[in-house]
Amino acid sequence: MDANLGVIRQRLRTKKKQYEEYAFSPHQINALWAFFDLAQEYTTLENFYRVCVLVPKEFLSCESKLYLTEEGGKIQLVATSQEGLIKPPRPASEIPLQEEAFSQNGSYFFPFKGNRKLLNLLTLPKEKTLLGILEIIPSSPLGEHDVLFFQKYANRIGYNLHIKLLMAHTLEHIKFVNELVADIEHNVIVPNMHYRYLFRVLKKKIDLLKELEENVRERNLSQEKMAGALGHLYRELSDHYQQIEKHYETVSLFLESLLRREHFQKGRFVLRKRPCRFAKEVIEVQLERYRKRFEKAGIKIDNRLGGVPDEEFIMAVDVGLLSQVYANLFSNALKYTREVTDEHGHKVKFVSFGREIIPDFFGPGRPGVKFNVFSTGPHLSPEEAQKVFEEGWRGSNTGNEPGTGRGLHFVKKVIELHGGVVGYEPTPLGNNFYFILPLQSLSETEQKLSSRID
Repeated sequence: MDANLGVIRQRLRTKKKQYEEYAFSPHQINALWAFFDLAQEYTTLENFYRVCVLVPKEFLSCESKLYLTEEGGKIQLVATSQEGLIKPPRPASEIPLQEEAFSQNGSYFFPFKGNRKLLNLLTLPKEKTLLGILEIIPSSPLGEHDVLFFQKYANRIGYNLHIKLLMAHTLEHIKFVNELVADIEHNVIVPNMHYRYLFRVLKKKIDLLKELEENVRERNLSQEKMAGALGHLYRELSDHYQQIEKHYETVSLFLESLLRREHFQKGRFVLRKRPCRFAKEVIEVQLERYRKRFEKAGIKIDNRLGGVPDEEFIMAVDVGLLSQVYANLFSNALKYTREVTDEHGHKVKFVSFGREIIPDFFGPGRPGVKFNVFSTGPHLSPEEAQKVFEEGWRGSNTGNEPGTGRGLHFVKKVIELHGGVVGYEPTPLGNNFYFILPLQSLSETEQKLSSRID
């Protein structure tokens, strides 16, 4: 015998008795039925908000407003029966955040919660457990029976809203995880294949060491020749060791910044900003990773694009994610830099990078720093330029170059998280990809942290 069957049967009998005591009118019962039907029919939150405020108006001739609780305990108006959806939501600081129903200026306010067992799955103010408040604006004062109905109606809004928020939250997490897997593949796994090359070269140098040992034994090399050969091999091995070490440090940094617990908790990238010397800790580190590969491809490096200031300045950024931004930009430059003819008729093939301050870019007194990465080659078409930062897009000039179309999309996501903008511009001899970040004065805390960098 199913023990829980008896428990649920008792709950049903209790509910049956309660419904008889409620004695809701036919209009009120129809209002609840319509709400339940349409709450299932309309899957988006926006349409659900519209349903919530229109049911009281259409069935009970009451205007209504829907408020939701946001992070930090703030109340925002999201929909009204007269205006419909409010975009963006309007702050409603005049509405008190309390858990009991109350009346004010002819309106009745009915707070609502979600499922208590699922509250920890949503981000709510720690001191409150409310999802929101329903405001009813009747043409005449409500009786006790009507107040009971609207509180029950508000409760139903809470339960349905909670489920929809959890569904949206879950879908966002699934989308984020899928994108994160693609970002890990693009920024870590594919570049990590460079390890194969590094270890192949290391194996060759170890073989050379073995060969040198055999030559010493068989040919009785002079000390001078042996010292010269050993010195040359030592320098090559030291250089190779540094390459492997830098690659390891970069991979570790990228994995740490992509696999943070906060990302999975929020379902999106969460920044960990800290003051850093941007050029030294972000740009130069990634440039060194690509320097030899640029040289091997016959690509020269110029760092004078955009009037690089002589002095370094400190910016508060997420070093791990911004490093991946430059890794993506340099990787693209390595793939797509092409030889062109300059104004003097010379064949040139190079990349260039730099930065410049743009006064008032983000508004009066809010300068921006424009970071440029330029490479020679044919311009993108106007159509391609419009799509270049879209997810999965690859240009017509990709040829047989490997890629997933995620690099520039990742750049766009990270820069926008930092409050910046990305862009592309055709310039003489090639293409400039850039991003602009706000140049903000450091807070007192950041200034103390920055002093540690010195």
